[in-house]
Amino acid sequence: MADLDDVAARLDQLAEELADAAMDALREAVAAGERKPELERRLTRARRSVERAASLVRGGTPHDED
Repeated sequence: MADLDDVAARLDQLAEELADAAMDALREAVAAGERKPELERRLTRARRSVERAASLVRGGTPHDED
């Protein structure tokens, strides 16, 4: 199903964007001498959820790593 492949690809792209945003938040915190920020944790959890969604769309079984 081409449409589902497109959805899965878009989810993959969103997961990458979330990973980039999480890294940016972490870099900013380190530069400011802060601990791991809550924003980074939330973005990482969101990325994992999106990755699981992409796996489900592809017909696979997601492996919950949380």
